[in-house]
Amino acid sequence: MMSASTDGWAAGATPGTDAEYASTSRLDDLRAAEYRHLDAGGRTYLDYTGSGVAAEAQIRAHARRLTGRCYGNPHSENPTSRASTELVERTRAAVLGFFNASPDEYAVVFTPNATGACRLVGEAYPFGRGSRLVLTGDNHNSVNGIREFARARGAQVVNLPVRGTELRVPGGDVRDALARRRGLLVYPAQSNFTGVQHPLEWIDLAHAHGYDVLLDAAAFVPANRLDLGRVRPDFVPVSWYKMFGYPTGVGALVARRAALARLRRPWFAGGTIQAVSALGGWHVLAGDETAFEDGTLNFLSIPDVEFGVRWIEDIGIDLIHRRVARLTSWLLHRLTGLRHGAGSPMIRVYGPDGTDRRGGTVAFNVLDRHGRIVDERIVARDTAAGGISVRTGCFCNPGAGEGAFGISERALRDRRTLRGGMRTLDEYLDLLHLPSGGAVRASLGLVSNVADVERLAAFLEEAYGDREPDARGLKPRERC
Repeated sequence: MMSASTDGWAAGATPGTDAEYASTSRLDDLRAAEYRHLDAGGRTYLDYTGSGVAAEAQIRAHARRLTGRCYGNPHSENPTSRASTELVERTRAAVLGFFNASPDEYAVVFTPNATGACRLVGEAYPFGRGSRLVLTGDNHNSVNGIREFARARGAQVVNLPVRGTELRVPGGDVRDALARRRGLLVYPAQSNFTGVQHPLEWIDLAHAHGYDVLLDAAAFVPANRLDLGRVRPDFVPVSWYKMFGYPTGVGALVARRAALARLRRPWFAGGTIQAVSALGGWHVLAGDETAFEDGTLNFLSIPDVEFGVRWIEDIGIDLIHRRVARLTSWLLHRLTGLRHGAGSPMIRVYGPDGTDRRGGTVAFNVLDRHGRIVDERIVARDTAAGGISVRTGCFCNPGAGEGAFGISERALRDRRTLRGGMRTLDEYLDLLHLPSGGAVRASLGLVSNVADVERLAAFLEEAYGDREPDARGLKPRERC
């Protein structure tokens, strides 16, 4: 996790004079050689929490593999099938090695994405009356959806809201929630909204109270080391495109074998069974991780994951972490330093204003000279026109948004709010008296550089400093 020591910029200091940032210069060379498309056309990419960026080497490797020989559908012994199976199994081993996970303890289940991994757990976890699902308030909606499986089976669902200016979940709240019953604790290693990094020590705490743990690592692992030889969550969903940009359509559930054995799948599919009878009405699932891989795997793309993790290993996850940490500190420094002419702040940051226990995801709103929030749709429109890729909205993380905007649970549960003639998302926001439908998110990654941060800061200052935002022509909000 990022250290507080990365903060603090003396007057006149810049990353150009900073030794720690200079120690990551290899990443600038890598960007010039393998990520030239990032700088084509004068565009700026600051949406690494949305997706990583692929290197040219990844695309070359994919093309070489597919033009070098023929690969067929696995689940057979013919030569093309065996060739695909060999690459899939090599990729499983590479993933376990990357996370320092013992193959005796952990298995890799390939899924379409992290969302698919979460659904696998949710639909098969043995929820029931007397059990609990404990969710932190800043989970992604792909994780929040697990609550529907829990509720349907009579389990109690507990949500622990984010609190304070840093929008963290207090450790005491977690301990109190785990003191009752047994079940599943679900939380993100890093919030995709605020960048808050929650304690990995909660894993052992949960285990000590008889809980399993699903650790959403999708936003964490692109720039942070996750050592499954040191911390041992039961389920870890990941999306590979968030780590290294390519391939899309492939994720994984890295799971403890003992935890997988406790799951009870509600159905079976091709590739998941050892034996089945149509007339007899019975089936026996496969005895390994393939019992959770429905149908034909994406066998032409899964080997790209092996290349991707080797790519990150060669670069060094600690080097990436150091670059992202220092740039995050500079981004926060630049954003919080923006002022209107009379001295009022231009930016309101949500979450920690330093890099202690936070990642490279920074959510904020632009403020006009009167201190009012500038509609996030205006910022989305203007930054897009300026060739800057940031993300706006609630980022599929309603709990963090509710905490950021100070929306009370009472207001959210008020039936008059929900039934007061609301037909659109904008009407819902009006009923809650919200000044905006979300925030702006800038996120840093593998080959981000100072120029990316400076361009965003300069754009915001030029576009909104002492100016009245132009709200004409905004489209209605369609979803959050």
